[in-house]
Order: sequence, then C-alpha cells, then structure tokens
Amino acid sequence: MPLFNNPTAKEQVRSTDRDLRRTQRGLERDRASLEREEKRIELEIKKAATKPGNKQQVNVLAKQLINIRKQKDRSFTVTSKVMAVSQQNKAMGANVAMATAMSSTTKTMVGMNKLMDPAKTAQQMQNFEKESMKMGMTEEIIDETLDIYLMSLVMRKNKTPSLIKF
Repeated sequence: MPLFNNPTAKEQVRSTDRDLRRTQRGLERDRASLEREEKRIELEIKKAATKPGNKQQVNVLAKQLINIRKQKDRSFTVTSKVMAVSQQNKAMGANVAMATAMSSTTKTMVGMNKLMDPAKTAQQMQNFEKESMKMGMTEEIIDETLDIYLMSLVMRKNKTPSLIKF
C-alpha cells in the first residue's frame, strides 16, 4: 500500500475487522487462562479446607477466586462489545458500498435523461397508445365481419333461413 494514498473504504473495513478478530482471539486466550487459574485456585481451596487452621488462607484464596470470576465476567462483556463493534463496522462498509452503487446509478440515470427528452418520449407514448386503440378497433371490426361471413356460410350450407340480411 503506498504511503500517501488513503485506503479505500473496503480496505479500511478489512483492516478494522482483522484488528477486531485479533482482539477477540486475545480475549479468548485470556479467558482460557482465567478458567485454568480458577480451577487451580478451587483445587487449592479444597486442599486448604481439609487442613485444620487454614481459615485465613482459604479466605484469601476465596477472594482471589471471586476476583478471577469477576474478571472473567468482564472479559465476556468486552467480547460482546467487540463483536458489536465488528457488526457495526461491517454495516458501515455495506452502507458505503450501497452509497457508491447509488452514486454510479445516479450518474447513469443523469446520462440517460440527457440522451432522452422526457417530453418527446411522452409524445411518442401518446401516439403509440392512439395507434394501439385504432388497431384494436380495426381488429374488432374485422373479427365481427368474419363472424358474420362464416355464420352466413354455415347457414347457406345447412339451408336454414338466415336471420341476417346483407
């Protein structure tokens, strides 16, 4: 990446997402070490509780255990916040991509409007509608004429008196 060029929005989203994933992995490692420490302290508490006269040591270990559990809870909270930031980052990247697409669409539409005169297009549509109506009426007249003619042929063939006179 050149020194003086600003990164594109897509590159920024990727970079930020990479950093957030790295942070997430670090938090997971810390949480795993806290869980190991928690289990170790629980075992020490059990050992110290079996020996008489170690009440003070058990109290100290219990306080450490409480602090580790609080730290683990804070770790979960931070993890959820990091995930929320990651989702917001992705949403912002999608919004930037959509804005870019809308910009190029707008430019294309402006170019098309310059090429096409809206008044002329409206006039052409009116002319088309008018000619289409004429064609529809002509088609109806031809269909009626053919029906009458075919009906007269059928009646002549059957030699039935015709109700229709020409």
